[in-house]
Amino acid sequence: MLKWLTLKKPRSDAPDPARGPAADALELELLAGVRRGRRGDFDALYRIYHPRLTRFLAHMLRQTDLLEEVLNDTLLVLWQRPDSFDGRSKLSTWIFGIAYRKGLKALSRLDLPVDGDDAEEPADSAPGPEQRLGQAQVRERLRSAMAELSPEHRAVVELCYFHDMAYGEIADIVGCPPETVKTRMFYARKRLRLLLDDLAGHHGDL
Repeated sequence: MLKWLTLKKPRSDAPDPARGPAADALELELLAGVRRGRRGDFDALYRIYHPRLTRFLAHMLRQTDLLEEVLNDTLLVLWQRPDSFDGRSKLSTWIFGIAYRKGLKALSRLDLPVDGDDAEEPADSAPGPEQRLGQAQVRERLRSAMAELSPEHRAVVELCYFHDMAYGEIADIVGCPPETVKTRMFYARKRLRLLLDDLAGHHGDL
């Protein structure tokens, strides 16, 4: 494994770059540089995708000890095998697809159930104590509910709601027809509603 993959991580609060045709074109230019062995172009793609993949894999895996391994394995493919991108999809679709498959492979090695604990989220200094408590309770309910979903269902929810991807792009990432993505989203939303209602009931009127 390339040790330098983990040396210069972007800040965890760095905003995602604006998505659109210009961003897609820039990423393809950077990939062309990676194909020519340009470390600087790889570093630029690394900074773009590290926060996005970290968020995606953290929700999908629910195992913090697997996160760095899967993230590094994904980015290693980008560095070592850039020619395997054939241009039939967006570069982001290809990269997220690698991460998804690497994540499933890592989870398949585990005999233990998926852990529902998440890394601590940074505190928000703006709300008051009561509002922060309410937000923390909502986040905790959502984390608990998401942990009950399968990795496949967590992945489509994460890609749709937090990465703003259409069903067709999600289908390319997870390797299934768009109708299957729609079905997974339907059951994931239904399951989350039930779980959140159940958690709310256990917490009384919180």
